[in-house]
Amino acid sequence: MHPLAPPLERSLRAVAGAMGDARDPWWIIGSGAVALLSAGSGTVADLDILLSPDDAARILPALGLNAAPGGVDSRFRSGIYARWDAPELPVEFMADFALNHDGQWQDVAPTSRIAHHLGDTVLYTPSREEMRAILQRFGRPKDLRRAEMLR
Repeated sequence: MHPLAPPLERSLRAVAGAMGDARDPWWIIGSGAVALLSAGSGTVADLDILLSPDDAARILPALGLNAAPGGVDSRFRSGIYARWDAPELPVEFMADFALNHDGQWQDVAPTSRIAHHLGDTVLYTPSREEMRAILQRFGRPKDLRRAEMLR
């Protein structure tokens, strides 16, 4: 794994601590996942966490966050969304996350789960191949650049 910038590493450790009570699989996706998958960190402005609605209902209130329906835009929607600003990098929690692809809402639900260790801290991402496919489906220029980093 490439060395992580200290603010990113500290924020990832905060995420791992917050997710310690998770009962269901969860994943870091987006730029945080690209950094963990050893493709080079690029720019990581925030951390995106996919989790189950049950875990969201349990974990978010413990962080002082509302487990509330997320907004919908033309591209993405989330059944539950919350933003946690306590770590150095903002963390966005999403449950029942979906992508509008060619006019159809499709769940973003990874099937692979890779453990990454930062000392005694464990974090999870989809596999390199699955994260690349997810980023390609997102289709935004920044996502396509990140997908290329996973080649």
